[in-house]
Amino acid sequence: MGSIGGYLVYFAALMIIPLWAQSKVKNAYRKYSQVANSSDLTGAQVARKILDDNGLYDVAIEEVQGQLSDHYDPRSKVVRLSTDNYHGASMAASAIAAHEVGHAIQDAQDYAFLRFRHALVPVANLGSNFAYLLIFAGLILQLTQLALVGIVFMGAAVLFQLVTLPVEFDASNRAMAQLVSTGIIRNSEERETKKVLNAAALTYVAAALVAVLELVRFVLMFLGSNDD
Repeated sequence: MGSIGGYLVYFAALMIIPLWAQSKVKNAYRKYSQVANSSDLTGAQVARKILDDNGLYDVAIEEVQGQLSDHYDPRSKVVRLSTDNYHGASMAASAIAAHEVGHAIQDAQDYAFLRFRHALVPVANLGSNFAYLLIFAGLILQLTQLALVGIVFMGAAVLFQLVTLPVEFDASNRAMAQLVSTGIIRNSEERETKKVLNAAALTYVAAALVAVLELVRFVLMFLGSNDD
């Protein structure tokens, strides 16, 4: 019974942690998307100003559908901002736009963790798509090597999640520095901007934590099957 209770707590944690992080970022975004920034610049204008100030004239800015679908595409050298952030002149829009430009600056400066994350993408995709299948097949069929290959793939996917953390935190730090140095936000707006960036960072922390917990669970299952 204790074992069943432990599994229930474990699976509850796997569901609650991401939901909690998503709730935090959505609440922060909802609140500060209603607060205008003092510079009255839209997210697109914020992104363009910071890019130009850093000599990244070749990086384009595009509008993309969806909410919080903002991202930087290193292959196309494009900062893509969701509709509300592209056109909005809110605290949330300026924070998120600056964060995505932070990734563009990382790319231009060959930021080591960003390069490492890009290198991990192929094997991380394999891990996400096939790790569970290989592990379960290996454990059920008692094929130790097959299960071990699955765990290695899952480990690569977890490593990708962990490497993502310094990439995202660094982009947020760059965003704050750029927003302040360019005068896009005032000193009195720094606290609110950090709240938006910190809430967004929680989603990556939650994803990494869940990934590590899953890896540990399967490693323990693998070790337990070998003991049997």
